[in-house]
Amino acid sequence: MIEEFSFGNSCSFKDMQTLNMTSAPIKSNPASLDKDNLIQVNENLSLLKSKAIYGANASGKSNIIKSLLLFIGIVKYSVRDETVLSLMNPFVFSKETENEPTFFQLIFRHKGTRYRYGFEADKEKIYSEWLFATPNIREQCLFTREGNEITKISKKHYAEGYKIVTLLDGNEIIRDNSLFLTAIKTFGIGKLSKSLIDEISSMTIINGLGAQGLFNLASNYLEKNKTKKFIVDFLKHADVGLKGLEVVDLPVDKIPVNVRTDEQDKFKDTSKMKLIISKRTFYDEKEKKVEDRFFPFSALESEGTKKMFELSPAIYDALNDGRTLFIDEFDARFHPLLTKRIVELFNSSVNTKSQLVFITHDTNLLSSKLLRRDQIDFVEKDKYGASHLYTLVEFKGIRNNASYEKDYIQGKYGAIPFLGNFEELFNRDKNA
Repeated sequence: MIEEFSFGNSCSFKDMQTLNMTSAPIKSNPASLDKDNLIQVNENLSLLKSKAIYGANASGKSNIIKSLLLFIGIVKYSVRDETVLSLMNPFVFSKETENEPTFFQLIFRHKGTRYRYGFEADKEKIYSEWLFATPNIREQCLFTREGNEITKISKKHYAEGYKIVTLLDGNEIIRDNSLFLTAIKTFGIGKLSKSLIDEISSMTIINGLGAQGLFNLASNYLEKNKTKKFIVDFLKHADVGLKGLEVVDLPVDKIPVNVRTDEQDKFKDTSKMKLIISKRTFYDEKEKKVEDRFFPFSALESEGTKKMFELSPAIYDALNDGRTLFIDEFDARFHPLLTKRIVELFNSSVNTKSQLVFITHDTNLLSSKLLRRDQIDFVEKDKYGASHLYTLVEFKGIRNNASYEKDYIQGKYGAIPFLGNFEELFNRDKNA
């Protein structure tokens, strides 16, 4: 579970920003939100089950997810992929930051312990790296790094790292473009390092629509009885009209080209392909049910149904395994009642350990009956092109039963576009 993700000099964010998933000391109306929408970690800390992020187009909302993706990618691959740092994307509209490193830090809970891990890097090297743990009240330093030097390491609390440093006795342990935490994992004795990297990597991030990997993953889930039942029931509850889904192997020449996926086309030289078919009711000319028939899923189902299908494994895994799920363009292709129902699912008592962070333009979700004020964030870009992330709870004098949607549209919280008069474009042409 995430407490905070902080980042600076990344994409359109020049200054340090923090996505905060800890609850604020506020009271909601209804009061049930203060129980249902929170995960109680201990008597002093509760975490948000969900967070909505709003802002105008091109304000930088998606860059939050891009920054997190980059952070995870470097943590996972910095040892075996020497080019991963080249993906670093610093803020480029200022001389102050164009040659400065990017800052990343994640504070998260893992097996009852609070960890604070982060690093600073540019496209060529790691400048600093640190790992701290708080098993009880007091924070403990596991290691710190400056350049290629491990400046501090705990023999007691990070024994695996201490052992490697001692054994190599000053010999180079890490490259200047790889992380110490990732390097320790590769030695085989790094159980804690592996566990932390696996925890960080377990976050599910859906960045954009129509990703082929999502469709193929959902297809694989249909071949397992438990997950197949969830996906079919999930689509039924979404009122898309489906009665069932099946995966069948058909000869290539029997599958219409327009319903093949890109992944299937890779195997077009084989004799068979996998095809997803959906069961729907077939009626006669008097609108009387004749029978249930199967139809090609990709060709006949709506884009909204396909998105529901692709999201279903991620939602299942998040709620079942306690993962954190990030979704960009959450409301695209979805009816407002459907997005609301999914948010309600994550905020319900069914969810005891997972978190949902979503980027959206759906103002129907801006309701004091659905979200607490600390569950609503905004992103706004200033005149210098720098994005800023802030939360509704920072505004003073906002009642806990206010109309957040109305106030947002009227510009009370910022983070809305300042639109010109499009009619002038046509009037100008007429007068020319």
